[in-house]
Amino acid sequence: MDEKFTIFNIFTMLGGLAFFLYGMNVMSTGLEKLTGGKLEAALQKMTSNKIKAILLGLGVTVAIQSSSAMTVMLIGFVNSGLMSLDQTVAVCFGSDIGTTLTAWILSLAGVDGKNPFIKMLKPSSFAPLVALIGVIMIMGAKKNKKKDIGRILVGFAIIMTGMTLMSDAVTPLADSPKFQKILTAFQNPILGVLVGAGFTGIIQSSAASIGILQAFSQTGALTYGMALPIIMGLNIGTCVTALISSIGVNKNAKRVACIHILIKILGTLILLPISLILQNVIHLEIFDQTVGYIGIAVMHSIFNITITIILLPFASMLVKLSRIIISDKKSGEAAEAEINHLRGLDERFLKTPAVAVEACRRTTEAMAELTEKTILLALETITSYNEDTAALIIENEDIIDDYEDKINSYLVRISKSSVTGKDSRRVSKMMHCVGNFERISDHAVNLIESAQEMHEKNIKFSAECLNEISVINEAISENINNAFDSYKNDDLAIAHKVEPLEEVVDNLSTELKNRHIRRLQNDECTVELGYIFQDILTNLERISDHCSNIAGCLIETDEKTNIHAYLHDVKENDETFRNDYRAYAENYFSKLDAPVSNQA
Repeated sequence: MDEKFTIFNIFTMLGGLAFFLYGMNVMSTGLEKLTGGKLEAALQKMTSNKIKAILLGLGVTVAIQSSSAMTVMLIGFVNSGLMSLDQTVAVCFGSDIGTTLTAWILSLAGVDGKNPFIKMLKPSSFAPLVALIGVIMIMGAKKNKKKDIGRILVGFAIIMTGMTLMSDAVTPLADSPKFQKILTAFQNPILGVLVGAGFTGIIQSSAASIGILQAFSQTGALTYGMALPIIMGLNIGTCVTALISSIGVNKNAKRVACIHILIKILGTLILLPISLILQNVIHLEIFDQTVGYIGIAVMHSIFNITITIILLPFASMLVKLSRIIISDKKSGEAAEAEINHLRGLDERFLKTPAVAVEACRRTTEAMAELTEKTILLALETITSYNEDTAALIIENEDIIDDYEDKINSYLVRISKSSVTGKDSRRVSKMMHCVGNFERISDHAVNLIESAQEMHEKNIKFSAECLNEISVINEAISENINNAFDSYKNDDLAIAHKVEPLEEVVDNLSTELKNRHIRRLQNDECTVELGYIFQDILTNLERISDHCSNIAGCLIETDEKTNIHAYLHDVKENDETFRNDYRAYAENYFSKLDAPVSNQA
């Protein structure tokens, strides 16, 4: 190398690359938190509209500043059954276009001019100011959203600082004869593609590769003809992250990575020969001209937009080709993946906490629905025992236990990440509620055991006792519906109706226990039946308590109040609470005194 280019220049360039990669990480994390997972959640509601899918893919990639992370998300969505393989193709195209924004941002480093306003566009001019503003926001802001904006600004400033360091480090190469000789090798387009793919595959960041290429363009030795194959190669190299992420997933998820690679390789196979014809046959002059920051950004955008225009009409063919490359060798594998009740908790989502929170919310809702169905079945089975229903309830309880273990483990891992205040509250609600869901399912099994004991011993409650159980069952069923609806719909208005009915259930239980004691004293009930009746009432009370816990957790988290202070206040001072309590009490206590048939 030239004397001017020393080992210290290499250190500076590597340091600049480190700044660049760290800045990208800081900025993308801030952007991801600022969006709060809204764009990612929108991906799960994807329709067959390809334009909408492209725009969403573009939007998410711009928000998180990483097409690789976008592809990893898609693999996770498909693996967990939240998206179909066909829906991901257009999103991949949109993501490829979205990732070109980074090159345009970096091209600001090439802005030159004596005008003060134009000079301010150079990163070396405004990056320190952006960093200062960002640090002030991080240290001084009270709201997390402003802190996230500050992190984005600091990350951006670090990226630009890294870009400046890399550009300054390679500047001496402009006059190096040895470097010029090395660059002549890149006149071979195949070598350019391979080097671009290999380098990007190693550092796993096409943005960093583009940044380094733009930095090297400042030597004045790179032409459009030399840079274009390298750009095509680095687009292929960015697929390495998707390949790594596809390890250990189902066949369809592997096909997402396959489609991503096919898009890049087919795009290169189509556009590289065209560029060679334009360069060597038609002798288009631009290919021999020196390329700069903006020229690289333009070529990067043209490559990704052009392959989208060419290949998007053949999206279904890409899916079919991926199915041929990755065939279904085991006929039952897809079905097994579909019936996995915990497939939504994909490890890949943890790299994007907002997406992980949304995935966990969906899985927790599935747990809530199964729990609600199970406990309502158990309430019916108390008075009309059925062996098949009892077996189903016990099977569901095992699944619900599995839900609790996996969801709690997943939530703990999410909580260790940096999440927004809103997502933190959602995590807190889920952590509290899944435990109550699991306890409710335990009580469902307890009720089944009581009903099973009566069935096996061929003993029955009296008509009066059955009527009492029917009344309290009806009250608890209503409270279960209220509690679970309030959770699934995040509806505080419904949540506020749970506690008044819980008070009525407690009073009903006390009244039924008193009536049971009178029956025992009058020899109208056996001691054995009395024990079973007491067990049933105890479990019903506990179920209602857990409903109260679920609603209370929502109220405490969203209204930022202490639940014990809230309960004391509403019972003493809230007219709406008292009115609801009176309405529930009049309804259910009146049914206790309704005429019943003769005792069995």
